[in-house]
Amino acid sequence: MKSIKTILTVVLATVCISGYAQDFSDPRYAKWGDTPEQRRENILNSTFLKESIDNRDYAAATGYLKALVEKCPTASENIYVNGIRLYKNKIARAKTVAEKKGYVDSLMWVYDLRNQYFGSHPKRGTVYILDRKARELLTYDQSDRAGIRKAFEEAIDASIAATGKADPELMAIYFKNLCDDYTNTDEVSSDYVLSAYEKLAPLFDGISPEQLESKEQFETCFGMSGAASCENLESLFKDKLAADPDNLDILEQAVMLMTRANCESDFFLQTAEKYYALRPSADTALFLAQVFQNKKEFDKANTYLREAVAAESNPAERVKLLVRISVVELAAQRFSESVAAARDAIAIEPENGYAYFILAQGYALGNGACSGLAKDASYWVAYDTMTKAISLLGNEPETQKDAQKFQATYRNYFPTAEECFFNEIKEGSSYTVSCGAAKGISTTVRFRQQ
Repeated sequence: MKSIKTILTVVLATVCISGYAQDFSDPRYAKWGDTPEQRRENILNSTFLKESIDNRDYAAATGYLKALVEKCPTASENIYVNGIRLYKNKIARAKTVAEKKGYVDSLMWVYDLRNQYFGSHPKRGTVYILDRKARELLTYDQSDRAGIRKAFEEAIDASIAATGKADPELMAIYFKNLCDDYTNTDEVSSDYVLSAYEKLAPLFDGISPEQLESKEQFETCFGMSGAASCENLESLFKDKLAADPDNLDILEQAVMLMTRANCESDFFLQTAEKYYALRPSADTALFLAQVFQNKKEFDKANTYLREAVAAESNPAERVKLLVRISVVELAAQRFSESVAAARDAIAIEPENGYAYFILAQGYALGNGACSGLAKDASYWVAYDTMTKAISLLGNEPETQKDAQKFQATYRNYFPTAEECFFNEIKEGSSYTVSCGAAKGISTTVRFRQQ
């Protein structure tokens, strides 16, 4: 049936051209051949190429394509449009890996010819052709890693040369594959990745809002690649910031990447502090506080957090900052301040499990100046507060597990029945804590299990 359809197509096309009795000596047909006979034959072959593909007679189509490329390669862009269709269909029907790879090579050959002969097209020229070629190679032959890198680099370079910019999506796809190659093969060095990042990152400046996802993918791939080590990042940004120390875009980029890499060098701190001074934000304050907390420079961590919370009006951001202040104050063993910050967070967001988790620890640890029953009673309050934390941490199983361990520890510090008897208080009765960070809080008397 396929051969009959092809024969009918050939006959109809021949009759159609004969019926019109075109004068192929007309100069407008010159691109199809040197003589009227050659022109007629090549125009017919172009028609047969399309019809053979439509009829799935790919063997015949291959012959027509070969003849057109040999005899009139510059005659029509459609020769290569149909050639691409031909080999994409053959790829889809390949029965072996080797057969598929051969068709992929042929597809790339057609793209190269199209670029050679129609690269100057005002809309579908080199930039368009190389973009499509790179994407097709990635689609059809994931194993050709070097070829994929080369194809994307050629496409990006062609776009930069022609327009001064490149498609953000194309750059993001390329860079993801480059980072994958760095992670999974020995073909790509960290210097290669850094060089590509440095070249492409500025091209994302000024992109439209709908293209920001590509920029985020680009930055995420770099941050997670392993090439973005603290040492490499410092090398990448040191000269840039020395030349332009107040450039917010460079500062933001450096802080984001070095934070993701968990850097704590003096260069990172100087950069992050400079960025915070120029563009203060809750997130940057939290980054800085974490680094200074790790260095046990609690006062400096606390300073950034309290400056940020004083300037922050967004309730959700204020809660994040207050919880972090509570953590820092707890680490600095300033238990009353830790408790106060946790309470402030709970006042804004009563269902914040982390705030209760830190608050309970503040109550338990903030009884160092107490003794006897007054000290033991604070564990009743800590136990109850941690119970609340556990109920709110269902979506954070690891933290919830830690809360349960703390809670079990607090129970071990409850006063004994004998101690309560001598203090003339009964189990189940109300008791107001008189000392420590939990001072003034009413709780319920319970005995230690013995």
